[in-house]
Amino acid sequence: MTYSSAHEPGTVRKLWQLLEPVHAVVHFAPEAYEEAGALGYATDDRWPMYFAYRAAPLGPADATLVNALFYSFSPRMVEHYLARAWHTARPARVLAARAVGADRALHALLGERTASPELAEAARLARRAAEAVTTAGRPLAAANAALPWPSAAHTVLWHAATILREHRGDGHLAALQAHHLDPVESLVLQSGVGAAPAEWFESRQWSAGEWQAARGRLAARGLLAEAGGGDSSGDGAATAAGLALRTEVEKLTDELASGPWSALTPQEVARLADLLLPPVLDIVGAGILPTRGTLGIGMKYDYEG
Repeated sequence: MTYSSAHEPGTVRKLWQLLEPVHAVVHFAPEAYEEAGALGYATDDRWPMYFAYRAAPLGPADATLVNALFYSFSPRMVEHYLARAWHTARPARVLAARAVGADRALHALLGERTASPELAEAARLARRAAEAVTTAGRPLAAANAALPWPSAAHTVLWHAATILREHRGDGHLAALQAHHLDPVESLVLQSGVGAAPAEWFESRQWSAGEWQAARGRLAARGLLAEAGGGDSSGDGAATAAGLALRTEVEKLTDELASGPWSALTPQEVARLADLLLPPVLDIVGAGILPTRGTLGIGMKYDYEG
């Protein structure tokens, strides 16, 4: 299937790569941890904060709903962190803490840049794209798009980045399902194509048996090479067919994410990319984000221009 868009999938992917670090500060910055801790969430690791912050736009959602929308996490993990999430703090309080955490984190990371005309321009452009999001079939995008817009430029940029990344993420789940990849299979194949070592995905808390069973299913489909060993560290690499399928997943994801960017001209998209680069380098240079993640942001696929 071919999609008509003003922007190529590779351009849409580049915009995701630039906006993802802006959104991600709320899951890694010390200020975000402090705000979550003040609500009563444990902060010895990021998952209590992550599940509360990311699920809060849905209201007091239970583990069944969150598991369906977060997809690649083990259901046991979701159940564990959702069991007390809204007893610790109601979603409205979590959303307020999330907003303050993002505000404080970006102030700390960007300093005087938060008041610059360049950041204000980037925020305006990103907001136009975010306001053009079609939320049908995109529950996490819809939940975030329904929240009120903040006023400061750096928080507008954060909110726009969040809406757009959840819109892309909702589409990504559709792309995985269209290519018959269940939650754990999607991670095994992501590791197989070299996005990150298998052990990086252990944080999603699938058991060794579940990982190996998924690996066997992929190998039976000719998507993963046979390999020895009894744990995830022995997984084989993706075959040519596996890489081709993963490429199709990413291409479809980027095509499904292209809609909002049609609100901007190619010249405006190029301008936004230029405007985002300095603040993103500030964020990445601060060292708070993982040096290598499981999303495959740095992966290159042959459909890109």
